[in-house]
Amino acid sequence: MVASGRETGLGMEILRVFNNNVVLAAAADGSEVILTGRGLGFQARPGQEVDATKVVRTFVPTDGRDPDHLAQLLAGIPPEHISLVIAAVADVGLDVLLRNPALVIALADHVSFALKRQLAGLVLDYPLQAEVQHLYAEEYRQADALLGAINDRAGTVLPPAEAVGLALHLVNAGFATGDLSYTYTMTGLIQQMVAVIEKTFALQLGADSVSVGRFITHLRYLFVRIHQHKQLDAEHTGIGVAIRAAYPEAVECAIRLAALLELRLGSTLTDDEISYLALHVARVAADPA
Repeated sequence: MVASGRETGLGMEILRVFNNNVVLAAAADGSEVILTGRGLGFQARPGQEVDATKVVRTFVPTDGRDPDHLAQLLAGIPPEHISLVIAAVADVGLDVLLRNPALVIALADHVSFALKRQLAGLVLDYPLQAEVQHLYAEEYRQADALLGAINDRAGTVLPPAEAVGLALHLVNAGFATGDLSYTYTMTGLIQQMVAVIEKTFALQLGADSVSVGRFITHLRYLFVRIHQHKQLDAEHTGIGVAIRAAYPEAVECAIRLAALLELRLGSTLTDDEISYLALHVARVAADPA
């Protein structure tokens, strides 16, 4: 989470100093936290106690993220840009995002670079804009609101297309991989899988279809399970057998999707994963609009 360091800095020991404003410290319980504050690291040394009066924010790494790596990223971002993002997140009521320090740091890094590009007159093209708006409608809505709040607070106005980049970071947080390239791969893969369904059943899937939305949500959780090596049971369960008997055409389509997924990700789907994938394919085929 991200919290006020003035309440948590006392009694912490400095482990590493990254710059004058960012240090890695050991909390009383032995966990590692990232602390920021102007002058916090100035002339500080490992082993010294943290000056609690200088701590502005405390970042507590979650999901097994490497605190040393996160601190290095944070040290490269101007403090005012970190404050800008945190304030903008609060402005649009997305405080829940502040519980994920890796996401906050990624957003701040993105915004900082975007502001520098804008000041330099460089325009970055986002070729995935249509896909992001379609596949990740909720994250895009949040990102668009966040961009508006950032522009309200920043002296430099970022272009509307930056909402795409922000949305991808929000999506990436859902995949819990820490690697934005994985999100790009997933986005392209979802598009390919949707195209396979359209070709198999000779239909045009509606962008606002409830079934398509459920299918995409299922894929996103599937990707997380694959990444975490936590797929559903490897053997056929009773439910899986029933699904395969009820939707044979959807099962054939799901098998093709599984082959595509294995080709792109190098992971073989279990029998039950294919069965549940088939169930969602059947729903999409029955209600494409």
